[in-house]
Amino acid sequence: MEVFLETPRSWHYGYDLAKRLAIASGTLYPILARLSERELLETRWVQSEVDGRPHRHMYRLTPTGLAWSTEVTSEPLKSLRPAEGMT
Repeated sequence: MEVFLETPRSWHYGYDLAKRLAIASGTLYPILARLSERELLETRWVQSEVDGRPHRHMYRLTPTGLAWSTEVTSEPLKSLRPAEGMT
């Protein structure tokens, strides 16, 4: 979430997030999908600028996601349980 908090209103490509965080796409995309289902991230598809390349899925924080991310990144982690209401 800290990556999203650096520029909270900016869109991020999933591939760029995977590279930056050194996380395999098979791990990252399910996490992004869950955050989106919980309305913490909004998503959109963007057509590739290069013919023949697939569309890109982009993500950014929702207002709820911004508030939640700010809260969870500012406090030391006390447990691995999701925040109240995030299950």
